[in-house]
Amino acid sequence: MKKGWIVLLAVLGVLVFIGMSLAGFYNGLVALDEKVTQSWAQVENVYQRRLDLIPNLVETVKGYAAHEKTTLETITEARARVGSMNLSQDTITDPQKFQAFQEAQSGLTSALSRLLVVSENYPDLKANQSFIALQAEIEGTENRIAVERGRFNEAAQAFNTRFRTFPTNVIGGMFGFKVKEYFKSEVGANKAPKVQF
Repeated sequence: MKKGWIVLLAVLGVLVFIGMSLAGFYNGLVALDEKVTQSWAQVENVYQRRLDLIPNLVETVKGYAAHEKTTLETITEARARVGSMNLSQDTITDPQKFQAFQEAQSGLTSALSRLLVVSENYPDLKANQSFIALQAEIEGTENRIAVERGRFNEAAQAFNTRFRTFPTNVIGGMFGFKVKEYFKSEVGANKAPKVQF
């Protein structure tokens, strides 16, 4: 009888150990998944900040650069495209949605860059204090976007590394976890821009 209890206790001990190991793997994935989700929310936050600033910038610039109507229209259209995107949590696990999101943001970044070039060409526009303040805000926001995208990529990398290792990949697959997408550089970003005066 004693041997039966010892065997039963040993089997129960092994089952408890396996159960706790599985729970540990699962809880680790949940913690990393939440970090990715939080990082994604912060990326959306800084993009929203940029969207909120643009109408103010456009109105300020309109007063000083009416003749640069096409630049302002391009910014407005790019902002509308970005604002019309329906973002959800599955955006970070769907390569097509993630790419569409990144392309819309790139279009807006490009339009804003053209606006900053316009400001260089028109001294009255550069001298306006509200434009200078808004320009500083946009530059700060662009820096925040870069930082938050980097943090998101770090969180996604930590999750993906843990998720793709054995046995976590088996356990994560059972519970529906998926690999997270990364922000990537824009096409041509590896070439230095040409500056001409």
